[in-house]
Amino acid sequence: MKLVAYRKNKDENYRVGVLTDSESIADVESLSQQFGGKALPANPSDFYAHASEYIEALQKILPETGRYESLSLQDVQLGMPLGEARKVICVGKNYQEHVHEMKSDIPDFPVLFAKFDNAIIGPEDDIYYPSITEKLDYEAELTIVIGKTASKVKKEDAFDYIAGYTLANDTSARDLQKRTPQWLQGKSLDHTTPVGPWVVTKEEVDNPHELAIRSYVNGEVRQSSNTAHLIFDIPFLINFISEIMTLEPGDIILTGTPHGVGLAMEPSGLLQEGDRVKLEVEGIGTMENQVKKV
Repeated sequence: MKLVAYRKNKDENYRVGVLTDSESIADVESLSQQFGGKALPANPSDFYAHASEYIEALQKILPETGRYESLSLQDVQLGMPLGEARKVICVGKNYQEHVHEMKSDIPDFPVLFAKFDNAIIGPEDDIYYPSITEKLDYEAELTIVIGKTASKVKKEDAFDYIAGYTLANDTSARDLQKRTPQWLQGKSLDHTTPVGPWVVTKEEVDNPHELAIRSYVNGEVRQSSNTAHLIFDIPFLINFISEIMTLEPGDIILTGTPHGVGLAMEPSGLLQEGDRVKLEVEGIGTMENQVKKV
Protein backbone atom coordinates (compact mmCIF):
# COMPACT_ATOMS: atom_id res chain seq x y z
CA MET A 1 0.00 0.00 0.00
CA LYS A 2 1.28 3.45 -0.95
CA LEU A 3 0.12 6.46 1.04
CA VAL A 4 0.44 10.05 -0.18
CA ALA A 5 -0.29 13.55 1.03
CA TYR A 6 -2.22 15.35 -1.70
CA ARG A 7 -4.17 18.49 -2.44
CA LYS A 8 -6.14 19.60 -5.47
CA ASN A 9 -5.47 23.33 -5.06
CA LYS A 10 -2.69 25.35 -3.47
CA ASP A 11 -5.10 26.99 -1.03
CA GLU A 12 -6.19 23.60 0.36
CA ASN A 13 -4.64 21.57 3.15
CA TYR A 14 -2.91 18.31 2.30
CA ARG A 15 -4.95 15.14 2.86
CA VAL A 16 -3.95 11.49 3.20
CA GLY A 17 -4.62 9.42 0.09
CA VAL A 18 -3.95 5.84 -0.93
CA LEU A 19 -2.84 4.79 -4.39
CA THR A 20 -5.43 2.54 -5.97
CA ASP A 21 -3.26 1.97 -9.05
CA SER A 22 -0.24 3.66 -10.62
CA GLU A 23 -2.25 6.71 -11.71
CA SER A 24 -5.08 7.11 -9.18
CA ILE A 25 -5.58 7.86 -5.51
CA ALA A 26 -8.53 7.60 -3.14
CA ASP A 27 -9.11 9.81 -0.12
CA VAL A 28 -8.45 7.88 3.11
CA GLU A 29 -10.93 9.77 5.28
CA SER A 30 -13.74 9.24 2.75
CA LEU A 31 -12.89 5.56 2.31
CA SER A 32 -12.89 4.91 6.03
CA GLN A 33 -16.17 6.78 6.55
CA GLN A 34 -17.85 4.81 3.79
CA PHE A 35 -16.49 1.34 4.45
CA GLY A 36 -14.92 1.31 7.90
CA GLY A 37 -17.60 2.95 10.01
CA LYS A 38 -15.06 5.30 11.61
CA ALA A 39 -13.27 8.11 9.84
CA LEU A 40 -9.50 8.00 9.77
CA PRO A 41 -7.78 11.40 9.96
CA ALA A 42 -7.54 13.42 6.78
CA ASN A 43 -4.56 15.40 8.08
CA PRO A 44 -1.27 13.56 7.41
CA SER A 45 0.32 14.62 10.70
CA ASP A 46 -2.67 13.31 12.66
CA PHE A 47 -2.68 10.08 10.65
CA TYR A 48 1.02 9.35 11.28
CA ALA A 49 0.71 10.16 14.98
CA HIS A 50 -0.91 6.68 15.13
CA ALA A 51 0.67 5.31 11.97
CA SER A 52 0.69 1.57 12.62
CA GLU A 53 -2.83 1.58 14.09
CA TYR A 54 -4.36 3.56 11.23
CA ILE A 55 -2.50 1.68 8.51
CA GLU A 56 -3.81 -1.60 9.94
CA ALA A 57 -7.36 -0.23 9.97
CA LEU A 58 -7.03 0.93 6.36
CA GLN A 59 -5.64 -2.41 5.23
CA LYS A 60 -8.71 -4.17 6.64
CA ILE A 61 -11.17 -2.11 4.65
CA LEU A 62 -9.34 -1.72 1.32
CA PRO A 63 -10.17 -5.22 -0.02
CA GLU A 64 -13.86 -4.64 0.75
CA THR A 65 -14.25 -1.29 -0.95
CA GLY A 66 -14.92 -2.50 -4.49
CA ARG A 67 -15.41 0.58 -6.64
CA TYR A 68 -14.72 3.92 -5.04
CA GLU A 69 -14.19 7.45 -6.17
CA SER A 70 -10.61 8.21 -7.12
CA LEU A 71 -8.55 11.13 -8.36
CA SER A 72 -5.89 11.16 -11.04
CA LEU A 73 -2.36 11.77 -9.81
CA GLN A 74 -2.05 14.23 -12.69
CA ASP A 75 -4.73 16.43 -11.11
CA VAL A 76 -3.23 16.79 -7.63
CA GLN A 77 -0.10 18.12 -5.99
CA LEU A 78 1.84 15.74 -3.75
CA GLY A 79 3.32 16.98 -0.50
CA MET A 80 5.69 15.55 2.07
CA PRO A 81 3.72 12.34 2.80
CA LEU A 82 3.84 12.66 6.59
CA GLY A 83 2.65 16.25 6.57
CA GLU A 84 5.35 17.58 8.85
CA ALA A 85 8.63 16.38 10.22
CA ARG A 86 8.74 15.23 13.81
CA LYS A 87 12.17 13.82 14.62
CA VAL A 88 14.34 13.55 11.52
CA ILE A 89 17.31 11.37 12.41
CA CYS A 90 20.03 10.94 9.81
CA VAL A 91 22.78 8.36 9.64
CA GLY A 92 26.13 9.38 8.17
CA LYS A 93 28.93 7.16 6.87
CA ASN A 94 26.72 4.09 6.45
CA TYR A 95 27.97 2.75 3.10
CA GLN A 96 31.60 1.61 2.98
CA GLU A 97 32.39 2.94 -0.50
CA HIS A 98 30.92 6.33 0.41
CA VAL A 99 33.12 6.43 3.52
CA HIS A 100 36.14 5.73 1.30
CA GLU A 101 35.25 8.37 -1.29
CA MET A 102 34.96 10.93 1.51
CA LYS A 103 38.44 9.90 2.72
CA SER A 104 37.14 8.93 6.12
CA ASP A 105 37.22 5.88 8.40
CA ILE A 106 34.57 3.21 8.91
CA PRO A 107 32.77 4.21 12.14
CA ASP A 108 32.54 1.93 15.14
CA PHE A 109 29.07 3.26 15.91
CA PRO A 110 26.41 4.91 13.73
CA VAL A 111 27.11 8.58 13.07
CA LEU A 112 23.87 10.42 13.87
CA PHE A 113 22.77 13.96 13.16
CA ALA A 114 19.42 15.72 12.93
CA LYS A 115 17.39 17.71 10.47
CA PHE A 116 14.40 19.86 11.28
CA ASP A 117 11.06 20.69 9.70
CA ASN A 118 12.41 23.88 8.09
CA ALA A 119 14.55 21.73 5.80
CA ILE A 120 11.86 19.24 4.76
CA ILE A 121 9.96 19.71 1.48
CA GLY A 122 7.64 17.63 -0.66
CA PRO A 123 8.43 15.37 -3.61
CA GLU A 124 7.48 17.99 -6.21
CA ASP A 125 9.02 21.06 -4.56
CA ASP A 126 12.17 22.89 -5.64
CA ILE A 127 15.38 22.39 -3.67
CA TYR A 128 16.54 25.85 -2.57
CA TYR A 129 20.16 26.85 -3.19
CA PRO A 130 20.83 29.75 -0.79
CA SER A 131 23.69 32.20 -1.19
CA ILE A 132 25.27 31.11 2.10
CA THR A 133 26.71 28.02 0.38
CA GLU A 134 28.69 27.40 -2.81
CA LYS A 135 28.83 23.59 -2.51
CA LEU A 136 25.36 22.04 -2.56
CA ASP A 137 25.33 18.25 -2.92
CA TYR A 138 22.78 15.42 -3.25
CA GLU A 139 22.44 12.19 -1.24
CA ALA A 140 19.88 9.48 -2.06
CA GLU A 141 18.64 7.68 1.05
CA LEU A 142 16.19 4.92 1.92
CA THR A 143 14.12 6.34 4.77
CA ILE A 144 12.33 4.49 7.58
CA VAL A 145 8.98 5.71 8.90
CA ILE A 146 8.35 4.78 12.54
CA GLY A 147 4.85 3.42 13.22
CA LYS A 148 4.59 3.21 17.00
CA THR A 149 6.43 4.33 20.11
CA ALA A 150 9.81 2.63 20.28
CA SER A 151 12.10 2.61 23.30
CA LYS A 152 14.96 0.18 23.85
CA VAL A 153 13.80 -2.01 20.99
CA LYS A 154 15.52 -5.37 20.51
CA LYS A 155 16.98 -6.00 17.07
CA GLU A 156 14.74 -9.01 16.54
CA ASP A 157 11.66 -6.85 17.17
CA ALA A 158 12.73 -3.83 15.12
CA PHE A 159 10.44 -4.38 12.12
CA ASP A 160 7.40 -4.40 14.43
CA TYR A 161 7.97 -0.66 14.94
CA ILE A 162 8.19 0.29 11.27
CA ALA A 163 5.17 1.72 9.45
CA GLY A 164 6.85 1.84 6.06
CA TYR A 165 9.55 3.35 3.89
CA THR A 166 10.04 6.42 1.73
CA LEU A 167 12.85 8.31 -0.03
CA ALA A 168 14.80 11.37 1.04
CA ASN A 169 17.48 13.52 -0.55
CA ASP A 170 19.83 14.50 2.27
CA THR A 171 20.87 17.63 0.41
CA SER A 172 24.07 18.93 2.00
CA ALA A 173 25.98 22.21 1.95
CA ARG A 174 29.45 20.70 1.97
CA ASP A 175 31.33 23.91 2.75
CA LEU A 176 29.16 24.55 5.81
CA GLN A 177 29.19 20.89 6.82
CA LYS A 178 32.99 20.71 6.84
CA ARG A 179 33.89 24.01 8.49
CA THR A 180 33.25 22.54 11.97
CA PRO A 181 33.36 18.98 13.39
CA GLN A 182 29.56 19.07 13.81
CA TRP A 183 27.62 18.62 10.54
CA LEU A 184 24.30 20.21 11.53
CA GLN A 185 24.79 23.59 9.85
CA GLY A 186 25.42 21.96 6.48
CA LYS A 187 22.42 19.66 6.73
CA SER A 188 19.50 21.84 7.83
CA LEU A 189 19.23 24.71 5.36
CA ASP A 190 15.69 25.87 4.66
CA HIS A 191 13.70 24.03 1.97
CA THR A 192 16.46 21.63 0.92
CA THR A 193 15.44 18.06 1.83
CA PRO A 194 12.69 16.46 -0.29
CA VAL A 195 10.88 13.44 1.17
CA GLY A 196 8.45 11.25 -0.77
CA PRO A 197 6.78 10.65 -3.09
CA TRP A 198 4.80 8.40 -0.76
CA VAL A 199 5.12 5.97 2.13
CA VAL A 200 5.22 2.32 1.08
CA THR A 201 3.86 0.24 3.96
CA LYS A 202 6.26 -2.36 5.27
CA GLU A 203 4.41 -5.47 4.06
CA GLU A 204 5.05 -4.30 0.47
CA VAL A 205 8.83 -4.53 0.96
CA ASP A 206 10.01 -8.12 1.27
CA ASN A 207 13.58 -7.26 2.22
CA PRO A 208 14.67 -3.63 2.68
CA HIS A 209 18.28 -4.84 2.62
CA GLU A 210 18.10 -5.91 -1.04
CA LEU A 211 16.99 -2.73 -2.79
CA ALA A 212 18.80 -0.99 -5.64
CA ILE A 213 19.35 2.69 -4.86
CA ARG A 214 20.30 5.33 -7.42
CA SER A 215 20.49 9.04 -8.00
CA TYR A 216 20.61 10.97 -11.27
CA VAL A 217 21.51 14.58 -12.05
CA ASN A 218 20.05 15.83 -15.32
CA GLY A 219 19.58 12.20 -16.39
CA GLU A 220 23.17 11.13 -15.61
CA VAL A 221 23.55 8.26 -13.12
CA ARG A 222 25.57 9.51 -10.14
CA GLN A 223 24.92 6.96 -7.39
CA SER A 224 24.21 3.29 -8.00
CA SER A 225 24.35 0.81 -5.16
CA ASN A 226 22.20 -1.51 -3.07
CA THR A 227 20.92 -1.34 0.49
CA ALA A 228 22.67 -4.69 1.01
CA HIS A 229 25.80 -2.58 1.51
CA LEU A 230 24.56 -0.74 4.59
CA ILE A 231 27.23 -0.89 7.29
CA PHE A 232 24.62 -0.70 10.06
CA ASP A 233 21.40 -2.40 8.98
CA ILE A 234 17.87 -1.37 9.88
CA PRO A 235 17.39 -3.54 13.02
CA PHE A 236 20.76 -2.33 14.32
CA LEU A 237 19.83 1.30 13.72
CA ILE A 238 16.43 1.04 15.41
CA ASN A 239 17.96 -0.77 18.38
CA PHE A 240 20.82 1.73 18.63
CA ILE A 241 18.74 4.88 18.26
CA SER A 242 15.91 3.70 20.52
CA GLU A 243 18.44 3.05 23.27
CA ILE A 244 19.41 6.73 23.08
CA MET A 245 15.98 8.29 22.60
CA THR A 246 12.35 7.26 22.36
CA LEU A 247 11.13 7.13 18.77
CA GLU A 248 7.56 8.21 18.16
CA PRO A 249 5.09 7.47 15.34
CA GLY A 250 5.88 9.69 12.39
CA ASP A 251 9.59 10.01 13.18
CA ILE A 252 11.83 9.21 10.23
CA ILE A 253 15.31 7.77 9.94
CA LEU A 254 17.43 8.52 6.86
CA THR A 255 19.64 5.44 6.63
CA GLY A 256 22.65 6.91 4.79
CA THR A 257 23.80 7.43 1.23
CA PRO A 258 25.98 5.32 -1.10
CA HIS A 259 29.05 6.46 -3.02
CA GLY A 260 28.81 8.78 -6.00
CA VAL A 261 28.14 12.14 -4.34
CA GLY A 262 29.08 15.29 -6.23
CA LEU A 263 31.83 16.40 -3.85
CA ALA A 264 33.84 13.23 -4.49
CA MET A 265 33.73 13.49 -8.29
CA GLU A 266 36.60 14.76 -10.44
CA PRO A 267 35.77 17.22 -11.77
CA SER A 268 33.25 18.25 -9.15
CA GLY A 269 29.67 17.11 -9.63
CA LEU A 270 28.14 19.54 -7.14
CA LEU A 271 24.71 20.91 -7.91
CA GLN A 272 24.05 24.01 -9.97
CA GLU A 273 20.95 26.15 -10.40
CA GLY A 274 18.43 24.46 -12.66
CA ASP A 275 19.76 20.92 -12.14
CA ARG A 276 17.17 18.17 -11.84
CA VAL A 277 17.93 15.56 -9.19
CA LYS A 278 16.13 12.23 -9.41
CA LEU A 279 16.21 9.54 -6.72
CA GLU A 280 15.17 5.93 -7.18
CA VAL A 281 14.88 3.05 -4.72
CA GLU A 282 13.71 -0.31 -5.96
CA GLY A 283 10.24 -1.18 -4.69
CA ILE A 284 9.72 2.26 -3.18
CA GLY A 285 9.55 4.68 -6.10
CA THR A 286 11.18 7.71 -7.70
CA MET A 287 11.31 11.39 -6.84
CA GLU A 288 12.62 14.30 -8.89
CA ASN A 289 13.28 17.89 -7.80
CA GLN A 290 14.75 20.95 -9.45
CA VAL A 291 17.45 23.14 -7.87
CA LYS A 292 16.51 26.80 -7.51
CA LYS A 293 18.77 29.68 -6.44
CA VAL A 294 17.26 31.84 -3.68
